[in-house]
Amino acid sequence: MFDTKFAIVLREDLEVWQKLNVTAFLSDGIIGRKPELIGEAYRDAAGNVYNALSVQPVIVLSTDGATLSKIHARALERDVPASVYIEEMFATGHDAANRAVFAEFGPDDAKVVGIALHADRKTVDRITKGAKLHA
Repeated sequence: MFDTKFAIVLREDLEVWQKLNVTAFLSDGIIGRKPELIGEAYRDAAGNVYNALSVQPVIVLSTDGATLSKIHARALERDVPASVYIEEMFATGHDAANRAVFAEFGPDDAKVVGIALHADRKTVDRITKGAKLHA
């Protein structure tokens, strides 16, 4: 049991490839901010070494766009650092373009398709209220 929670919330109407892409990007953002979430390298029985993985499970939730906007607002209100992916980023092809299009929108008009949080378990539960475990 962890005192913290690592949660990703996706907009439920995304295509499967979009959900997978957004999940990968959002996870990177959390890990980049909190490198202590990465464990040690894995080694198989043959001695091959593999990259380390997160030491904590990642909970993936989904919800509709309106609830996702509320979750985004709650994270901002509670000053919880978040990774956020907006719809317009699907049309870009690299990091600089992603940041440029992201900067065109504020919290009130951003079409958020995914958000990731890592914070105190109860805080994350309050922020993500209304989202359900992704099926």
